[in-house]
Amino acid sequence: MDFLEEIERRRTFGIISHPDAGKTTLTEKLLLYGGAIQEAGAVKSNKIKKGATSDFMEIERQRGISVATSVLAFIYKDKKINILDTPGHKDFAEDTFRTLTAVDSVIVVIDVAKGVETQTEKLVEVCRMRKIPIIVFINKLDREGKDAFDLLDEVEQKLGLKVVPLSFPIGMGYDFKGIYNLWDKKLNIFSGDIKQTVSEGIEFTDVNIPELDEIIGESLANTLREEIELIEEVYPKFDLELYLKSDLQPVFFGSALNNFGVKELLDCFIEIAPPPQPKMSNIRMVDSKEKKFTGFVFKIHANMDPKHRDRLAFVKVVSGIFKRNFNYLHVKQGKKMKFSSPNAFFAEKKEIVDESFPGDIVGLHDTGNFKIGDTLTEGEILEFKGVPSFSPEHFRYVNNADPMKSKQLAKGLDQLMDEGVAQLFTLDLNGRKVIGTVGALQFEVIQYRLEHEYGAKCSYDNLNVHKACWVEPEDAYNDEFKEFKRVKQRYLAKDKKGQLVFLADSAFTVQMTQDKYPSVKLHFVSEFK
Repeated sequence: MDFLEEIERRRTFGIISHPDAGKTTLTEKLLLYGGAIQEAGAVKSNKIKKGATSDFMEIERQRGISVATSVLAFIYKDKKINILDTPGHKDFAEDTFRTLTAVDSVIVVIDVAKGVETQTEKLVEVCRMRKIPIIVFINKLDREGKDAFDLLDEVEQKLGLKVVPLSFPIGMGYDFKGIYNLWDKKLNIFSGDIKQTVSEGIEFTDVNIPELDEIIGESLANTLREEIELIEEVYPKFDLELYLKSDLQPVFFGSALNNFGVKELLDCFIEIAPPPQPKMSNIRMVDSKEKKFTGFVFKIHANMDPKHRDRLAFVKVVSGIFKRNFNYLHVKQGKKMKFSSPNAFFAEKKEIVDESFPGDIVGLHDTGNFKIGDTLTEGEILEFKGVPSFSPEHFRYVNNADPMKSKQLAKGLDQLMDEGVAQLFTLDLNGRKVIGTVGALQFEVIQYRLEHEYGAKCSYDNLNVHKACWVEPEDAYNDEFKEFKRVKQRYLAKDKKGQLVFLADSAFTVQMTQDKYPSVKLHFVSEFK
């Protein structure tokens, strides 16, 4: 297979949703259809009967939530599919936002009973800003929920999308009989006893034939006919070009837990979803079909395997072929590096690969050379943009709870901060360490991982800080900046890169500081330098 064919057969997408909408279960079922696993693990009421494949960190298994983006790959109908299963919880949104820089399309999962929730709104807004093609999957139809048309209206209004249903439910909850697939005119009938295996649909090119009444009953058959007529009148016809421009969003209904509507979603997805797309760098647009390799780090994960203390940098291949044992330029450091064991992923299972193509995610063993946002090329000096770092919103002093393990604590904090889960600040006045996170749940995750992966224990003390502001003086030697440093010395710290940070206790303080010291600029976002 030649280079261009390899690109065309790849689909790299993210699955996003509010927590508990069934995102991880959907990922499992996609893997089941792809033949990547034999039996799906169900995530139920925070007790995991059989661990979900994408939730491989111990804390995820215990809490029943995803706290880190995981990467999974499988082949389906000769298409190479790369799934990035993201955390839904708002406290881990930063990881999800960064992951969206590495995908070519997304599937948004919505709970039929809860409808559109706040976290979904934020994530979809990011996708719309970036013009990422979206498919909506309305999940949990085996439970009582909102009317299908009401949900479609809600998706349009709250998410600002223009939807077109490509499948439609027959009944809901206790009356749920199945799904009519408008995309390829097939009927899938629900049988509640077969929950973990895969069922085939019955072809129905015309819903008006009497056989439909025999299969689902006259009342439901008539309702379905009326609903299909209404869909054809109210909603636009599916247009591939509009979908790819992110101006039209197909909607599928189903129950991931019961394998319902998942195959329809997957079959349509591989047909319509875009192959690897071009990406903008700081100097030019890089086309995926270019022969020379370029790629960027969008995630770092310490301790993928706690037994081996390994740290992996996740690299999205943008163009060219990534080859094992080939010299590549680390643009930021200006040095050549080669990698003897690049990994492809199947959740925590990894295998060494010789070649990776645009759209693929490669795991590179890292001893501390990579930061999130770093670019690798075959020699061209360019950097990919748009990998953000947000100002933390929660701050706590971190204390060593076991003085015998101070080295382990320092190493653990150093590596976990490189993942981008939180930021570490060292106060200028007394050298105390402060952790800043986007969400409060991160503190628990850091504490858990320090103990279980590094053998170090920490405790926290509260700290009243509103925002971390990166300080940029117009002139580092003028009197105004010296005055600023003298007056604010109790609130000044250095971040991990040694940049000066002002820890402000309120929005009012930020405003007053900017008014009083106009030559000292305060920034709420730190670009990775």
